[in-house]
Amino acid sequence: MTDEEAGPSSAPEKKRPKRKRTAADRPSTIRDVAAKAGVSVATVSRTLAGNYPVSAETRQRVMAAVDSLHYVVNVHAKALSGRVAGPVALVLRDITGPSLAHVAAGVEEEAGSRGRLSLVCSTKGDIGREDDLVQLMREQHAAAVVLVGGTMTDDAYHRRMAGYAKALDSAGSRLVLCGRPPLPDGVPATVVDYDNRGGAFQATAHLLTAGHRHVLFLGGAPGFSSAVQRHLGYQDALRAHAVPCTAELDTTGDYTRKSGYLRTREALRARVEFTAVFAGSDVVALGALAALREAGLRVPQDVSVVGFDDVPFAADLTPALTTVRVPYEELGRTAVRLALEREVGFGSDNHVVLSTQLVIRESVRPLG
Repeated sequence: MTDEEAGPSSAPEKKRPKRKRTAADRPSTIRDVAAKAGVSVATVSRTLAGNYPVSAETRQRVMAAVDSLHYVVNVHAKALSGRVAGPVALVLRDITGPSLAHVAAGVEEEAGSRGRLSLVCSTKGDIGREDDLVQLMREQHAAAVVLVGGTMTDDAYHRRMAGYAKALDSAGSRLVLCGRPPLPDGVPATVVDYDNRGGAFQATAHLLTAGHRHVLFLGGAPGFSSAVQRHLGYQDALRAHAVPCTAELDTTGDYTRKSGYLRTREALRARVEFTAVFAGSDVVALGALAALREAGLRVPQDVSVVGFDDVPFAADLTPALTTVRVPYEELGRTAVRLALEREVGFGSDNHVVLSTQLVIRESVRPLG
């Protein structure tokens, strides 16, 4: 057995003498910078804050001292004094989703163009984690906290959002709901949404205009905000074209590829009559396409398919997917713009709805 395998020795261990801390062991302070640069503490503060004119020679000496001492500015103290612009925090369920990633890109782009840092946080659907993140951003004096993505809109949700909004507002921050429904009047929050219902109407009407009368709808989970609106748009289009809505064609489930695959396969095995599929998201459409291909059916020759979102891969599918384009990056940019303009006293919009657009490609074939 080696010494390492035997474990620690039973002999008493000699204590090493403690080394005395020196000035080099502690972080540099603003006084250290002032002494090295040969200026006052006030001059260092003004130089770093950039809110008072100093000569080029003085600025050069101060910055040289900062570099040589590796001085780190106390950002929290600057935030409390109002000398630094607060960051923009983006809180979403999952950072890997293609649509939400584009919202994050828009937030980062707009925040960067306005000299703000952006922070991206993921909750994985954990409400407790969302609570903690909002509280942390409040304590860090974030300029805005942007919550992104559809959600279950029950009474508990509205109470929680109202609590977030009021807590952030009391700290000089702003709650922005992005792709979520509005809150009651009087709640200090900004909403940036997109036309789910209108987009779903366009998608369904496109299929109906092409002669399809049996459209399998692969909707989202019941009660989920975006799913509710897309379902209403589907029903609106059926009514507008005097086509009855039948239960066997109107399905609900998750916005996942697996869900799209299983629901389409189930409809085929149950011999449900349909000539077209309207998938509630492009990811769901992927699953539907896989089930149709497995059954030996061709798109669009045998079955037409329309999606929703227009994520990057939609145009690269074979055939290229007809879908509803959601301006995800513009959602992110608008969320930041409205929050920061309100911060400096400009802008008064509390609820903005961006339009969606039907993008016609190759996955729909007219009948007759």
